[in-house]
Amino acid sequence: MKFRVLLLSLFVAAVGLAVAPIAATQSKATSSTTVTVTMGKPTEFHILLSKKTVPHGTVVFKVTNKGKLSHDFKIGAKKTPLLKPGKSASITVTLKAGSWPYKCTVAGHASYGMKGVLKAT
Repeated sequence: MKFRVLLLSLFVAAVGLAVAPIAATQSKATSSTTVTVTMGKPTEFHILLSKKTVPHGTVVFKVTNKGKLSHDFKIGAKKTPLLKPGKSASITVTLKAGSWPYKCTVAGHASYGMKGVLKAT
């Protein structure tokens, strides 16, 4: 009986050692940064990001329109749909290190201040 317990313990330990590197690799490959984007607050033509600098790689932007007008959010080649007041959407973007301009693409909104630059390091 002791031999069976020892053998089972060795088997469980071996499986754990074999799987651990795979799990570690997968978690690194799927890690991402989340940025909360609030549009329309504190003023209608304002975009507030929860982070101004992010690590390069996968970034998830969770966008909420808290204004009274419809807005969208564009960064890189990705853009949310036009969001009515109170609505939200998410986009996932892969960013290389550098500066990434973002803006609302609704006519005139960027010129009123709905733009900025996010840094990826």
